[in-house]
Amino acid sequence: MGVLLGIDLGEKRIGTAICDERISIATPLKTISFQGRKQLAHELLKLVHEHHVTKMVVGLPRTLKGEIGPAAKKVMEWVEALKLEIDRPWEFWDERLSSREVERVLLEADVSRAKRREVRDQLAAQRILQNYVDCHRKSTE
Repeated sequence: MGVLLGIDLGEKRIGTAICDERISIATPLKTISFQGRKQLAHELLKLVHEHHVTKMVVGLPRTLKGEIGPAAKKVMEWVEALKLEIDRPWEFWDERLSSREVERVLLEADVSRAKRREVRDQLAAQRILQNYVDCHRKSTE
């Protein structure tokens, strides 16, 4: 049992979410503006220490057929580099359609474009992490 950090790795913004495995509810945390690998590692490491994170869960953007495409390969490369900076277990989680799902919910809630941009990445990370937690909770019941 521990604290999980969910990550939605985008090219411009990185969404993060947090979840204590005992509570099993993922919460959006923050959006990090991407300014390079070192800066990203520094920001994530701050979150790891601040929240006592024990595991990193990263969304893997598989294709609709479930295959590893160019976007997923890029995420995997980034994670390999981040592992050198952040000494925690890392796990990939299928994130197919999580961003679209979040965008649909925000549109249905009539959230303004500016506000959607602000929270979309955090909510995508929250969705990824919640799916991960729900799946693992079911497997232990």
